[in-house]
Amino acid sequence: MSARPRERILYSAPRIARRIHAVARTIASSRLRPDIAVPVLAGAYVFAADLLRALAREGLDLEIEFIWLRSYGRFEKPGEVMVLKGPSEIIRGRTVLLIDGVLESGGTLARAKQLLTEAGAKAILSVIAVKKPYVRPLAGADHVLFEAGPEFLYGYGMDSAGHSRGLPDIRAKVAARPKKKKARR
Repeated sequence: MSARPRERILYSAPRIARRIHAVARTIASSRLRPDIAVPVLAGAYVFAADLLRALAREGLDLEIEFIWLRSYGRFEKPGEVMVLKGPSEIIRGRTVLLIDGVLESGGTLARAKQLLTEAGAKAILSVIAVKKPYVRPLAGADHVLFEAGPEFLYGYGMDSAGHSRGLPDIRAKVAARPKKKKARR
């Protein structure tokens, strides 16, 4: 699938699949193995589905509990993290694999970890699809598929003003080129 005007494909579907396979193998072979996965809706749902299938192929078939947090809304920069659905009591005493799409300010990941800790998680491992540069993020991730620049990302579960979640790849908006001024004669 080709990119539309004013966007570029950062990570293709085959490249994403290769990285998911590698990260799944690392998680499945680590000493601290999760026993429940907690994807953050809505941006991580595509990534979570692919990662959970890859983990199952590696012999780690996890129970799943979703949480729903919102920080971007219809904007391109993270804001206040709203909790639409928190974790249930099945988290208590469990080792959690927290799955999210993008790590920028770290606000969503920090809030998710706080909610899971308050729900009684024994340990929390985190994995994100894309890490973006940010000075002093509020939280870090244990596993990262890709690192990107500061541009706005969408596709592969992440949206652009409510659209493009179903794209099979991760894309970035390309800044519009300034129009050249016509020379006066």
